[in-house]
Parts: sequence; C-alpha cells; structure tokens
Amino acid sequence: MRPVQYFSKEYLEQCRKMTPEQIVSFLDGFRTLHAAAAAPAKSRLISLKVPEPLLAAFKMKAQLSGVPYQTQIKRLMTDWTK
Repeated sequence: MRPVQYFSKEYLEQCRKMTPEQIVSFLDGFRTLHAAAAAPAKSRLISLKVPEPLLAAFKMKAQLSGVPYQTQIKRLMTDWTK
C-alpha cells in the first residue's frame, strides 16, 4: 500500500501561486527523488554512429578513469537530462 500525503489549506494555496517553471522543477525533483526507489528501468539496445577517433578517445578516457565506457555514456545522458 502506498502512503497518502495530506496537505494543509495554506500549502495548497501556496502551490496555486507557482509558475509553470516552478511546477516543472518540482516535478523533476520529485521524479529524481523517487526514481532511486523504483525498480530499475528496462534497457533498450540502440545503434549510434560515432566517429571512430571520438569513440577511441572516449573509450581511452573511460578506461583511464576506471569506468566502463557504456556506463559513462549512460551517466552523461542522465546528467544532461537533469
């Protein structure tokens, strides 16, 4: 069973004054906060063309950092979407 959140009248009135940007920021923070508690998302295999010198340099930098390069790509994608 999911917990139920109750809000005071004052809090709801304050929320009604939020701008669309503030609402989006709140929802994004909420998603980020609760994403860790959710089950891991399914992964999808994709095909991506990358110039060979760029891929080689990326793999080398990831190896020097001790991080698998695909893991680093996923980290960069996650950071960019925040």
